[in-house]
Amino acid sequence: MICDAEACGRAGWDLVDYAAACLDGGARLLQIRAKTLAGRDFLEAVSAIVARAQPVSATVIVNDRADVARLSGASGVHVGQDDLTPAQVRAVVGPGAIVGLSTHTSEQLDRAVREPIDYLAIGPVFGTDTKATGYDPIGVEAVRRASAVARGVPLVAIGGITRERARSVLDAGANSVAVITDLLKGSDPAARVREFLD
Repeated sequence: MICDAEACGRAGWDLVDYAAACLDGGARLLQIRAKTLAGRDFLEAVSAIVARAQPVSATVIVNDRADVARLSGASGVHVGQDDLTPAQVRAVVGPGAIVGLSTHTSEQLDRAVREPIDYLAIGPVFGTDTKATGYDPIGVEAVRRASAVARGVPLVAIGGITRERARSVLDAGANSVAVITDLLKGSDPAARVREFLD
């Protein structure tokens, strides 16, 4: 589950409270993303989320910010194509941290499998308004091709994933799905997480 500060704010949620609700629903892997939050505020929020995640043994991954991940005690970092490279991230967070990388094209995917990563993300699979990626939706067949190229590296599908679409993406070879907007439907993200897990 991706806890995106801007998406949470638009839905009337505080980032930390929303992450806690996802954990209450059974989420055990959270990626925390805050593109516009000041570094100090982001560190404070991630630290609070890590503290809430520890009693349920949940994994917290920080989007983009290796420094925030290290200082907060998060389990790892997820980076995009224009961020620090996975090798640079590892220099900050160490060899035991989880490092993930976003890909959007077959060329990026081919390069990604040679990087020191623990998982890779592919997308946007479907259209999404959460984040302007600059890439068109790739569709489910691209997930199937990515699964073959990944060579054992866990594959996360992202972009426009809904509860109704999740099964088709998993059937295409994704090991998991990253969900943002669909978890914010209604007023009970914990219940929505349980629906996804079911």
